[in-house]
Parts: sequence; structure tokens; C-alpha cells
Amino acid sequence: MLAEVFTDQRGEKRLFRIRALFLALIVILGLALIGMRLFHLQVTRHTHFTTLSDGNRIKIQPMPPTRGLIYDRNGVLLADNVPSYALTIEPEKIADLESTIAELSTLVPISELDRERFRRLLPQRRRFEGVPIRLDLSEVERARFAVQSHRFPGVEIAAELSRFYPQGLHTAHVVGYVGRINQQELERIDRSNYAGSSHLGKVGVEKYHEAWLHGHVGYQQVVVNARGRILERREEKTPVSGRDLHLFLDMNLQRDAAAALGDRRGAVVAIEPETGGVLAMVSSPSYDPNPFVGGIGFKAFAALRDDIDRPLYDRAIRGQYPPGSTIKQFIALGGLASGVARAREGKHCGGYFQLPGHSHRYRCWRARGHGSLAMEDAIVQSCDVYFYRLAHDMGIERMNKYLAEFGFGRPTGAVIAGELGGLLPSPEWKRRARNQPWFPGETLIVGIGQGAFLATPLQLAAATAAAANRGVYVQPRLVNATRSGLGEPLEPTAAQQRHLSDKDPAHWQVIIDAMTNVVEGRRGTARRIHHQDYRIAGKTGTSQVFTIGQNETYNEAEIDERLRDHALFVGFAPVDNPRIAVAVIIENGGSGGATAAPVARAVMDSWLLDQRVVPATDDADETDARSAMVARRVNE
Repeated sequence: MLAEVFTDQRGEKRLFRIRALFLALIVILGLALIGMRLFHLQVTRHTHFTTLSDGNRIKIQPMPPTRGLIYDRNGVLLADNVPSYALTIEPEKIADLESTIAELSTLVPISELDRERFRRLLPQRRRFEGVPIRLDLSEVERARFAVQSHRFPGVEIAAELSRFYPQGLHTAHVVGYVGRINQQELERIDRSNYAGSSHLGKVGVEKYHEAWLHGHVGYQQVVVNARGRILERREEKTPVSGRDLHLFLDMNLQRDAAAALGDRRGAVVAIEPETGGVLAMVSSPSYDPNPFVGGIGFKAFAALRDDIDRPLYDRAIRGQYPPGSTIKQFIALGGLASGVARAREGKHCGGYFQLPGHSHRYRCWRARGHGSLAMEDAIVQSCDVYFYRLAHDMGIERMNKYLAEFGFGRPTGAVIAGELGGLLPSPEWKRRARNQPWFPGETLIVGIGQGAFLATPLQLAAATAAAANRGVYVQPRLVNATRSGLGEPLEPTAAQQRHLSDKDPAHWQVIIDAMTNVVEGRRGTARRIHHQDYRIAGKTGTSQVFTIGQNETYNEAEIDERLRDHALFVGFAPVDNPRIAVAVIIENGGSGGATAAPVARAVMDSWLLDQRVVPATDDADETDARSAMVARRVNE
């Protein structure tokens, strides 16, 4: 019995040792696994987790570049960067946002648009970052808040650079404006280069030359705490500011062109023939671009958008109009170059023209006709019948060829966003666009710049400059030079030019003599703008807004003002040494010689004689009056 007891004790000890050994093995295996894991984390993955750790402690903070400035040819600022002061709220320091905003609005006006923008930005920012509740504080508003700032912990005035257009509506269309980056733009831009930037060019030069103007983003390393607050600033890479642009545009001429147009709807484009530089580009009416920078209100934008006069519409580069008789000299040149016409050959005008075998009469603007006319007189008196005949003899293919050489039917490439190319109709175009055949009568209509033929004022100015150069087409351009910063040398842009196919000096002399006599001749349609100090070569035009029936008569007095003919004029001066080429269109202006030509003469006087144009208004400054009108709309 006693032996069995002792036997059981030995068994229990053996069992205990087995269990202890088993547990020891488990502990050793566990420690081994922990050791292997620690080795993996601290040795094998050391670099990876060091990087992650630094990422929690060190942040890369973008430093947006300063946007390049825009100047006219004389150094007048067209687009500036000015300090802008915003009232910002740091959410983590505010217990009740709504009551705080309500109290702030008693000191500084805060609109519903401001509130909407604040609510939209709030979830996009960290709670310790300031969110703007009101932009563009005036000096009085800043002072008013400063006195009461002790009542608003967490509310501060923050300063930043904002785009400002000192010339206002005078350069709205050509220079354009910047605006906040929207979702569609965010998907196509280089996000890394726009880190920290909230604006980019929307229209005009600001949009087309965005790459030049924006520059390149910089960065700085900052040490932050667990909540993301900056504790220390370390390494940094300085941002590269955008390039400054110096345009060919002359601000004095731009103002004078606008004053010459007055309150009429239309456009003026002036080009320097030798360089292709755009001296003036005016679209009327215009608008103030400055409210668009910070974000224009819905009501203010709707007022501009729905305005019957379409101030947002850039007529200079997007207005596509039938060019009317302003292209007759180019058709005539094509006739000479192709051998279809001879300069001294007379053609009879009896007031209308009929295609062989057709009864339809294509009428001349002069009902009784012009009698027998050679080419020069046909241009001078703008005889439609002469050009019906010439168009019929040339055919649409030849006409297209020569008109295309002058840049019609495609954008000029004047490095400005939004330019349209007009329409140079052809049988191929009509089959493609309308699935219809081309009719002989359409050729005649194209020959006088009507029908489906459309051109922009910029195209007309560029073509006229090519005529002034006697066959050298210089691509229009706005940017004269760029500069990397103040004190740095200007880097001129290169001119692009090509020679037209007709190089016969005699042909060009016929055309230029005819254009000169349009102004200088006794029967010229623009003889009223004759100038004693210099000679002008030009061509008037009138384009129909709607078609007149075969047996109907156009009576301007009985037609709604917006259905009246458009008035056009193209010209250059001085004839012997061209320094300026001008195209003018006045919507529903009627006669080109009576309405558009005097505007062109005023622009030429301003450039060649330095004669300022007095705005045609009772106010001392019509421009300021229009600016005030737009400002009122924006504030509504």
C-alpha cells in the first residue's frame, strides 16, 4: 500500500516535468516569434517605418508662386497682384459658429454668398486653419474689426495677394481674368504644380498664357505635432514666379477705340502691319472683370449673362459676321492672280445680274446700276454686279483658295483663348454640314461677302494688314515680350509670317490704289474720312442681318434696330508707309462709310497724330460711367 503511494508521487513528478517542459517550449517559441517580429519591424522594415514616422512629424507644405504681371507696350499695368485682406475664422477656437458670424456681420457686411462659400470651404480645412468668411475687406472695415477684435478670439484678418485689373472694362475681353479652380479644371491641371494655388486664367491672355503666368510651385518642410499644428520650419525650395508679359497693346489707343465706339455694340481691332502686333482690341459693351476674381454672385452674373447687349461676348475674336464688301479687294486680287480678270477691263452694271438660264435677279446696292466699270472703280464704288460677274467667272474653288490665303476660314492664332475661325463656305463644307449640293447662286453671294461666309474682326484686320504689306501675312500676336522678373531683360517673341502666292507688284498696286480712292477719291464710299495729314486706304462694307425678298425693298426706318444691317470698315494708313491696319464692325450700324469708317479714322488719328478721342457722352468720362453701371449690377 505504501509502495503504491510512492509510485504515484513519482508519476506526478514526471507529469509535472513534462508539462513544465511543454510550457517552456511554448514560452520559448512565443519569445522567438516576438523576436522575429521585432527584427522584421525594427531591422528589415526600418527604412519604411522611419519614413512613415517622419511623415507624421514632418510635412511638405506647398508655397504657391506669385503670378506674373501683364503690361501694355508702354509699361502700363493691365493685370496686377495687390494685397487682399480676408476675415478668417479658426473653427477650433469658436464654440458657436453661427452666433459668431451673426455678431461679425454687425461690424462687417457678410452676404449670403460669403456664408455659402464659408460652408463649402469648412469641411475642406483642418479645424485649426483659418477659413475665410469675408474677402476683400476695405480699410474702414479692417479698422472697424480691429477695434472690436478682442471680442472675437479665433477670428483674424489674413493678407494674401489677389489679382486686380486696374484698367477694368477696357481690357476685360483681351486680358481676361482669373477665377477659382473648379472641379473640371482640377481634373486636367498638374495638381502638384497648383498645390497651394486657388486660381487660374479663365479667358483671354490670362487663360492662353497660363503656363507662363502661373510659374512653378515651391515647398517647405515643416515639423508638426499630432494635431497638425506647425512647430518648426526646415528646408524649403523657393517657388518660381510666373513670367511678366508685355503686350503690343497700347492703353491710350485702347481707350480711344472704346471711346470712338461709344455705347454702340461692335468691335475694333488695330494691328501693326510690320510686326503683327495687336495695338488695340475692343469689344463693346464690356464688363468689369474684377468681381470674377473672388467669385461673382449669382444675381450679378445673371445680370451680365442675360443682358440683351451681351457684354460677356467678345465680339473681336468670337463675333462671326458676314464681311460684306470689305472682302471685295481680296476677291479682285484673286481674279488678277488667276488670270480671270484684267484691271482695265470694263464690266457693265445695270442694277442687277442674272445667271444664264435663270430668272432670279441678284441686285446691286445701287438700283439704277453703275454703268461700265473697271476693277478699280468697282472697288471704289463697291459695285455688287461687278463682283457677281467676277465670282461667277472665278468659281467657288478659286475664290476659296485666295480668300484662305488671307486667313479666312480658320483662327488667326493670335495667342488668345476663345478665338473662332469664322466660315469660308465651299461645296465640300455644305455637303458635310448640311448634306446639300452647292448652287451657282451661292458663289455669287460669297463674292460680295454675304450668305454663309463669316469672318471675325480680328481676321479682317489681319487680312488688311497683309494687303498693307503687299502680300506678306504676319500672324497677329498680343505678346511682344516676356520677362522672368523685375530687373531681368525682356525676351521678345518671334513673329510668324508667310508670303501670299501672288507676288506681282502690279496686282497689289491696283488693289491698294483702289482702296486709297475709296477714301481719297471723289466717288469713294468712305470719302468723308479723308485726312489732309496722311492718306488712308480702306474699304467699306454693309452686311445683311436677314434676307430681303426678290421684290422687297430695304427700308431702315421700318426695321427693328437689331435687324438693321451691320456696318463695317477695314483700312490702313499711311498708304505709303503703313503703320496701322484697322477693322471696325458696328452691329446694326447701317452704312459702313457713315458709321464704321469714322470710328476707324478716330483710331488712326489717335495712333498717327496722338489725338485723343473724346467719349461721345454727356459725362466727362463715358468709361467711368459704364464702369459704375457694371459695378451697380455686381452689387445688386
